[in-house]
Amino acid sequence: MYQDGVCRITSRLFSKSVMCEDINYAEASDDEKAVLFELYCKLVNYFGPSVGFELSVVCCPADMAEYRQMLAIAPQGDAFDEIRKEYSDMLVGQVAKSRYERRICLTYTIEADNVKQARSRLGQIDSDVVGHFRALMVTARPMDGYERLALLHKCLHLEERRKFRFNWDSLNGTGLSSKDYIAPSSFFFKDGRYFRTGASFGAVSFLQIRATKLYDTLLNSVLELEGSQIVSIHAKALDQNAALKAVKRKLSDLDKAKIDEQKRAVRSGFDMDILPPDLVTFGREAQKLLEDLQNHDEKMFMVTILIVHMASSRQKLENLVYSADGITNTQNCDLIRLDYQQEQGFLSALPIGINQVEIQRGLTTSGTAIFLPFRACEVFQKGGVYYGLNATTGRMILADRKKLKCPNGVVLGTPGSGKSFSCKREAADVYLHTDDDLLFLDPEHEYLSLCRQLSGQIIRLAPDSGDYINPLDVDLTVDTGENPLLMKADFIMSFCELILSASQGGLKPIEKSVIDRCIPKVYREYLKKPRPERMPVLGDLYQCLRSQEEGQAQELATALELYVSGSLSYLNHQTNVNINNRVVCYDISALGQNLKKPGMLTVQNNIWQRTTVNRYAGKTTRIYLDEFHLLLKEPQTAAYTAEIYKRFRKWNGIPTALTQNVKDLLDSPEIENILENSDFILMLNQAASDRNILAQRLGISPQELTHITNSGAGEGLLFFGDKIIPFIDKFPTDTKLYQVMTTKPADLAE
Repeated sequence: MYQDGVCRITSRLFSKSVMCEDINYAEASDDEKAVLFELYCKLVNYFGPSVGFELSVVCCPADMAEYRQMLAIAPQGDAFDEIRKEYSDMLVGQVAKSRYERRICLTYTIEADNVKQARSRLGQIDSDVVGHFRALMVTARPMDGYERLALLHKCLHLEERRKFRFNWDSLNGTGLSSKDYIAPSSFFFKDGRYFRTGASFGAVSFLQIRATKLYDTLLNSVLELEGSQIVSIHAKALDQNAALKAVKRKLSDLDKAKIDEQKRAVRSGFDMDILPPDLVTFGREAQKLLEDLQNHDEKMFMVTILIVHMASSRQKLENLVYSADGITNTQNCDLIRLDYQQEQGFLSALPIGINQVEIQRGLTTSGTAIFLPFRACEVFQKGGVYYGLNATTGRMILADRKKLKCPNGVVLGTPGSGKSFSCKREAADVYLHTDDDLLFLDPEHEYLSLCRQLSGQIIRLAPDSGDYINPLDVDLTVDTGENPLLMKADFIMSFCELILSASQGGLKPIEKSVIDRCIPKVYREYLKKPRPERMPVLGDLYQCLRSQEEGQAQELATALELYVSGSLSYLNHQTNVNINNRVVCYDISALGQNLKKPGMLTVQNNIWQRTTVNRYAGKTTRIYLDEFHLLLKEPQTAAYTAEIYKRFRKWNGIPTALTQNVKDLLDSPEIENILENSDFILMLNQAASDRNILAQRLGISPQELTHITNSGAGEGLLFFGDKIIPFIDKFPTDTKLYQVMTTKPADLAE
């Protein structure tokens, strides 16, 4: 094995491998499957007579020790250590539900005079193969020497928990080869029916195809067995002219046999058109094969399909082989043990690129491509947030939104489907694993318990509340590169426009000029001595407007009077809460109809200021906006929200919007900008009319729609970048975190 991934198998035979990720094939629509199959046929057709290829799928047990180390949360010696341990134990329990991992690689083999020539040709094949996979929307990359050795080590120790430790310098001067680092402790091939590697038992079988028609479900049906196994498909294209000659020769033989049968029938006094059924079938199949080779861009491949099962005991091994044989029998195929060829079979099944089993079946391009290895895409990013288990594969979903091009998110679901719980679970995970700030806009009292559990600041915004946020707050402690008064002027104009919109239809140019003139005067004293108690409030803006000569200034002051000394004067106070706490919950449930619009605009401005400050401190700010459709009802709050979704990514902000009213959401003219700037969508159970709208807008297949149709709480679809993943999140109910996150009436009553 060379360091760049080129492997010298014999003196003239060289191979290289490409590792590829899975894609959503099982959940795709019939039309999408047809497109994917056609593209995969083009990949298979790429390999000519001079290049053999081997498709390998390795199903191996998950390394639970490695997962425990990865998912463990180190104690910090504070009041949250109990929660950290509880949460990390929950993660380990969830990942243990999926005990097997799947790895897909494609190995191609060429003949060359020396390694230099082989490296040049294999490099070109690398680029072409990766390009074909890219057309399939499959992420693929060439494997280097270390990665290939690690995969071979995994294949040779499927049932063992041995770590692969190797570096290229260790080969210098030791007399060892790379084989010494991947080999098991022993091999045993004397028994003709099975073999042993180390302490594990294994058996190699080949797939005998008796069916005249194959289905794309066969390979995945075998791979879904709970057990360690390797499936390898060796294919080598025949020369097209030789393939055509062979088929024509076969047709001639069949025609001769047909004539002989007709002569025999005439001599016996029977109708000459009565022929043996097998002869008719073979003739029809051979004719179709000739047509495919001549007119349908098909090649003829000689294919060998090998399946290796491994287990810790002989009995478990026999049970695995028996189960696999039952699956193949359902599609009119047989799994036949390679008696007395176990060594050759096992070597051929390894992703090296050599085939020593001389049992081959001729298949066309489409017949070879029917064994697609794809099932469902996975997202498992180290350091990511837990989002449940993949509903198709059962594997844990760990996703880091910071790695998306645009981490903004939207959570959609009917009441009771688990929207707020999903966001609280994400927020708890973020709190325990990162130092990100968490801000909640809470219109329904749903985040107070979690906020208290995390020692956060709850700000109750209501006319009878003693918690105040000053709309005119500015932060001069951090140099953001922009004039804070200019930014505040934009907000104040939006605020005034909001309170005047019902009566006048917005601010006129003269009124904007008057406000712009007053803002420096209002902040003049504070800028001289910037102390919190000297921060201006709405009353100061009101007095400044009263002192202006224009009639428009007096009208503005009169409109503002209701919020200064009238019944809505709640916003005319200096801030008296800790808005810099790492966790802040803005409880706006009791703001009232008249205060809701200016109150929400004030909160949005406060969130924007916090995000701006955090950006220059190198921190990420996560914002959860519940009942999101309320923010899109008014033009001012809708425009401000759309601006958040456009600009927050550059300011290390990650907003997440939650709503159950999809129709109201889609009615807003700003929703296009918001959805286009969101690479994260968590979709839970949807009403029938909403499902149709979302399926058309987001390209959801009928199979994927089943995951958001009458689904239980915590079940749905996760859109993560260009991936769509069906998920199930059954969070353990006996945990302390569940008790503070649940909003189910039954749980709350208990």
